[in-house]
Amino acid sequence: MQSSLLSRSILLALSMVSAGGAIAADASTADTPDGGTHAAAPTQLDAMLVTGTRASNRTQFETLAPVDVFTKEDIKSVDSTDLKDVLAQLVPSFVVQRLPMADGQVFVRPATLRGLSPDQTLVLVNGRRFHRSALLGNRGAQAADLAQIPTSAIKRIEVLRDGASAQYGSDAIAGVINIILEDSPGTEITAGYSQYAQGDGASRDFSARTGWALGDYGSLALFAESSNSDATSRTRQRPDAIAFQAAHPDLDVPNPVQRWGQPELESRRVGFNLKANASDTLEVYAFGLYSHSDGVSDFNWRNPDTTTGAYRTTSIFPGWDLRSIYPVGFSPQYGNVQNDLQLVGGLRGEITPKLRWDVSASYGRNAIDYSLDNAINASLGPDSPTSFDLGRLTQAEKNANVDFNYEWDVAALAKPVNVAFGAEFRQETYEVRAGDPASYAVGPGAAAGLEANANGAPGFSDTQAGKWDQRSHAAYVDMEVPLGERWSIGAAGRYEDFSSFGNTVDGKLSARFAITQDVALRGTFSTGFRAPTPAQLNTTSTTQGLDTRTLQIFTSGRLSPNDPLAQLLGAKPLTPEESRTASLGLTWRTDVGLSGSVDVYRIKLSDRFSQSASFAIPAGTPNPLGYTSVNYFTNDFDTTTSGVDVVGNYLRDLGTGRMTLTLAYNFNRTRVDNGSTSVATNETQRVLFEDRLPEHKGSFTGTWDVGAWSLMARVRYYGAWTDSTGNATGDIYQRFGDMTFLDLAAGYRINEHHSLRVGVDNVFDRYPDKATFQASRGLIYSRNAPYDTDGANVYAQYRLTF
Repeated sequence: MQSSLLSRSILLALSMVSAGGAIAADASTADTPDGGTHAAAPTQLDAMLVTGTRASNRTQFETLAPVDVFTKEDIKSVDSTDLKDVLAQLVPSFVVQRLPMADGQVFVRPATLRGLSPDQTLVLVNGRRFHRSALLGNRGAQAADLAQIPTSAIKRIEVLRDGASAQYGSDAIAGVINIILEDSPGTEITAGYSQYAQGDGASRDFSARTGWALGDYGSLALFAESSNSDATSRTRQRPDAIAFQAAHPDLDVPNPVQRWGQPELESRRVGFNLKANASDTLEVYAFGLYSHSDGVSDFNWRNPDTTTGAYRTTSIFPGWDLRSIYPVGFSPQYGNVQNDLQLVGGLRGEITPKLRWDVSASYGRNAIDYSLDNAINASLGPDSPTSFDLGRLTQAEKNANVDFNYEWDVAALAKPVNVAFGAEFRQETYEVRAGDPASYAVGPGAAAGLEANANGAPGFSDTQAGKWDQRSHAAYVDMEVPLGERWSIGAAGRYEDFSSFGNTVDGKLSARFAITQDVALRGTFSTGFRAPTPAQLNTTSTTQGLDTRTLQIFTSGRLSPNDPLAQLLGAKPLTPEESRTASLGLTWRTDVGLSGSVDVYRIKLSDRFSQSASFAIPAGTPNPLGYTSVNYFTNDFDTTTSGVDVVGNYLRDLGTGRMTLTLAYNFNRTRVDNGSTSVATNETQRVLFEDRLPEHKGSFTGTWDVGAWSLMARVRYYGAWTDSTGNATGDIYQRFGDMTFLDLAAGYRINEHHSLRVGVDNVFDRYPDKATFQASRGLIYSRNAPYDTDGANVYAQYRLTF
């Protein structure tokens, strides 16, 4: 059935095709295989690129690997200031989960390209590496947080859908996302308001951008953006809370006792982008981004009648009973404050018109402070505070790059060979600052069974605190060779040496053949890698959860691979994940406004990074933190990911306006080949890697610009997927069916300065199947859904430009 759907999707794309959102060009000329030219109708394959190629004259149609380009208008068509949500609607193979009540992932949501790990996609800003988040997410992924980049500052986004470690280094296994910042003159101010149909989740957004041309010497752009989002709740009362209310009619139990939904979140982002000509052959450039956010999310409710680890009276604390503080139980409030900074500066110029150079340095830092309110460290009894500073995580990165680009004239070739080469130094530093002593203390009440640590999220202890770094040195060479008018080939190689584990060598081969002036085949084969980070190599953590069967809180410990207990349980030193990627594609354009591409790919990953199976604490082993189970990071399995990307576009005049139809579709399937996750002892890991995301995802968008009006309709489709409870033991699985959403929007240009836009996402207020296995926790819709589960969202925007 899946192959039938895939075939139908490809046939549809062959009749109505696109390049996925690049800006439409005016009528132009294009080279033909015999060296002539012909008039080309407007297509969406004519945008000049900087991602995936170091040649200065490549367009989307001419690239040796698939690259999608999304313009400012494409970005504005999505009602969100979170870049992850924008890309999830624009890029067919990009999926982001909401993850309510999932610790730090509520605020730093994992986003995946081609179903791979979030940290297997490289993020660039203006072609320079963007730093990672300080958060280690589910299964230990540590990726860049796209939400820290202001959407109003973006000129365009280029997405390379191909392995590129040989060109860019670690992480570029699934592909590369390059954010190009705005540099044009003019001012734009936008104010927006949105709210869900159920009356919650109101968001108030404001952005301002202004730019100046610095005479003939360059340009300066400044950005500012703010967003205030209220919480949402898609929650039913927990059955045990109903029973507790019935057993204690004199108490007023909140309904619901805990909230499942988006967090309350405030964000502020500012930035600048500067280019200045020091001479005719020398340019100075710099850009910077700063973001501050503050959010709060609920945790699981603690039932006074069943949470014996907190609500126990003992002779150690005579007369103390937690019911005097929390008579109806408590739901801890998890706080997250982030400060994020990226600064880049450099010089570029030319030694000769054929030889150009670029020297740059960058610094990136992400710091997350965690807090917990409305909680207790029961083992401290009456001496316990109810609010805790849990500590801070900090990721800092320094990069220095030297790049050269040479157009080499070869007598036997009609066009020059493009040769790029360079070197990079990178240093990553990870730091854990301990929280309040009370947040991780094991008090005297622990001897009587009262739970230690801040209940809900134990703080980072003084034994977990520390600072670790990793350095790497790299050198690369990248060549593109035009073998006549039809053939182009490319080759890249990169050597990189890491202080933590040694060196790696990766390569890439690419080819493109023009069948006609408007139809071309392209293909690549590459090897790649993702290096383990200092955080993954050295840190430990403690998390708490609620078992859906027993409704008891369980505490899990994730140990460093260097921890003696982890090594006793089988942990080994971490090594890089390695990949082999092959792709083959067909791209085309026509004189009647049709253009598009179909690309098939296969990615084989070895030594994939994950958490091990959970182990009980061996008898006789000290367990002061009361771990129910422990695990550790490990390279423990191999996978094969196969898929196809289909993108297509049709432009034509309709009446007095212009109509654009865009189709984007991805089929993606991952299978575990071998390793510990393929055995029954870790069935959960295998199911999650293979089935946790939809294999099919696509969108069909129609726009019509006529006079002062701009109309848009978008259909989004998500295939079936599988979820699990996340219990400490005995996971329960549920299969969720496919979902289709309709989004509508209309814009009106009042005059050259003022415009309005209104719209509705999820017009029919559709919700997925209910998560039946989660009803005991009060959750209605799965928190792991690959789409928003809050229903219809209505928005309005006002824009002023001058």
